[in-house]
Amino acid sequence: MITAHQEKMENKFIEWGNEQPEVRAMILTSTLAVPGGARDILSDYDVILALQDVRPFFESRNWLEDFGHVLALYRDPLESENGHLKSGYVIQFEKGLKIDFTLWEVQILQRVVAAIELEPELDAGYLVLLDKDHLTDGLKPASFQAYIPQPPSEAKFQDTIEVFFLDTTYVAKFLWRGDLVAAKHIQELLVQEHLRPMLEWHLEIEHGWSVKPGPYGRRLKKWLRPELWEALENTYCGANLEDNWDALFRTISLMHKTALEVGEKFGFAYPYGLEDRVMAHLKRVKDLEKDADHF
Repeated sequence: MITAHQEKMENKFIEWGNEQPEVRAMILTSTLAVPGGARDILSDYDVILALQDVRPFFESRNWLEDFGHVLALYRDPLESENGHLKSGYVIQFEKGLKIDFTLWEVQILQRVVAAIELEPELDAGYLVLLDKDHLTDGLKPASFQAYIPQPPSEAKFQDTIEVFFLDTTYVAKFLWRGDLVAAKHIQELLVQEHLRPMLEWHLEIEHGWSVKPGPYGRRLKKWLRPELWEALENTYCGANLEDNWDALFRTISLMHKTALEVGEKFGFAYPYGLEDRVMAHLKRVKDLEKDADHF
């Protein structure tokens, strides 16, 4: 359900766009354009601007002040797509408003409209706020299915586990050396790049491949079984090296449990031999004397 604040902001975008000759169309995407989407007071406004000329909006950021005082921002480089320019801004405003503007020359929008399939950003959900030239008339309706993870192939399943175990050896090496920053960095990769996809496949199995977990695992708590979420929480710890060793082994335990259940669903074999060999290696590294001159 649209809130009064969102309705006010949408009207502000429309009024602003009508006053800008270069702005020919404006499309709201992402959560705030999805019926029943999870939204709160900190939700971003993701807005595509179809422009006659991107350059003035790229070269000067003064126009952003029309929406409030800028606290901080990121600007995409100016790029060419099939000879037409595009860029974008990610802006945090001082009073809490957050807007992500995508800047397209109108020809890019025309190409998107003419394409056989919608781009994922639009297929996830969109709302045309403004269209001065009927540029969006042929835009296909959103299926709202974009960004839902797809079932893994057996090769993808096995590769995810193998690279996960490879990266555990880096965590162990850095922990043994006392390189906490490097160890924590790789530990985060274990969770975000290898464990998180496995967790997402697991929750999709339980929810009929209908859930959009969101980037960075931000909705995992909502969709994971409580015991899996608790186990995931326990893969995080502070700066103590021994605690980080324990967190590493807990991460492996969670990958084992999750991958075993996902594999059983699809008939994929879990690589017990790989796990046994890697675990033996990790324990040897952990127990290695600091003055050892060979492994």
